Amino acid sequence: MQVQQGRVFIGRLPHHGDLLMSLTDLCRQENIRLGVFSVIGALTGARLGYYNQNTRNYIECLRLDERLEIVSATGNISLKDSQIFVHSHIILSNDQGATYGGHLVEGCMIFAAEYCIRELTGGELVRQEDSQTGLSLWPLSNTSR
Repeated sequence: MQVQQGRVFIGRLPHHGDLLMSLTDLCRQENIRLGVFSVIGALTGARLGYYNQNTRNYIECLRLDERLEIVSATGNISLKDSQIFVHSHIILSNDQGATYGGHLVEGCMIFAAEYCIRELTGGELVRQEDSQTGLSLWPLSNTSR
């Protein structure tokens, strides 16, 4: 699918907010139905998820009750079950430089977070259940390279 860049949003998310829910709320408020984003900042605690390929479900792989830097959080925005859906992975570091990574799930509490969201226009991507992985994924591209 070929898309064009639409609006670009930059800003800061609310202190003490949940990172995933704050991003989702912003996308819903601005009706961002397709896009990509990045976030940097810090958290006062975090939960990370992991997709278990054998059991085909997400599990909480880490619960971190410490202050952490957001080294990188990137993701995309599309539709799932007719709703705006934010999908993100995140890398965090502690005060010793140890890093943790995984799927962004609810429970990552914001100390400070700055975002850049790039809306994409020219189509919609609707997540569909993929029988081979058990995941809700974007449809396969119909272009081959």
